[in-house]
Amino acid sequence: MTDEELMLAYADGDTEAFEALYQRHKNRIFGFLIKKLNNQTEAEEVFQVVFSKLHVARGKYRQDIPFLPWVFTIARNALIDHIRKQDTYQKYVTTSESAVATYAEQSSTETSSPFEIEGLSSLTETQRQALEFRFNQGLTFAEIAEQMQTSAVNTRQIISRAIRKLRKLMVGKETDRE
Repeated sequence: MTDEELMLAYADGDTEAFEALYQRHKNRIFGFLIKKLNNQTEAEEVFQVVFSKLHVARGKYRQDIPFLPWVFTIARNALIDHIRKQDTYQKYVTTSESAVATYAEQSSTETSSPFEIEGLSSLTETQRQALEFRFNQGLTFAEIAEQMQTSAVNTRQIISRAIRKLRKLMVGKETDRE
């Protein structure tokens, strides 16, 4: 059977057709991803996404579209999504750490307490405490969670919200200076 016929059979519920497609093309798709990402773990993650998306889109497949370019389009789009997500995360972490570092520098030069500066006073006590633990004491999210008697997930949310508030204030200050 051709790839296109197998894909139509899979769309009709034939799981053996999917298995045949998977066996035929898994190495090529994984090879493409590993070449582009140069990271086995990330390639495996994206590989899983590709076949999840293929499964979700199986009902939309049209026989007049060649299967291999279609599946590689899915792979390319999943790869792009993954890279964008990684870039956004890196920018977020860099910007967040920059925002906190800027406020920490200002606090150490302008006042005696790191939390007496303008902007940090807009944070809740919980947010200030979590930032203090994270950036001044260097504690992990799990350690902060233990200190604050909450979960690590909640700790991440508290710190994330605090950083977003600080970032908004920084953007506002930069606008005022211009």
